[in-house]
Amino acid sequence: MQRIEFYTINLAKVKGTGEFKCPKCRTMISPDDKTENVYTIVEPVVENESLKKLIIKCNSCGSQIHLIGFDLLD
Repeated sequence: MQRIEFYTINLAKVKGTGEFKCPKCRTMISPDDKTENVYTIVEPVVENESLKKLIIKCNSCGSQIHLIGFDLLD
């Protein structure tokens, strides 16, 4: 049985247009990819009608990535 690894990425610290590499397998993950071929949205975490965290799964290696830093969008 393969162990799922968890990572946290603060989008406020990501340069460019929000693209980043999976911390485990280095697959490029882009917010513009709407196909879910590269990653799958597992769960959005919302507090007071504001997105606080987005949990995604890298489809290449299975890692869960917790995206934070959405407070800058408010």
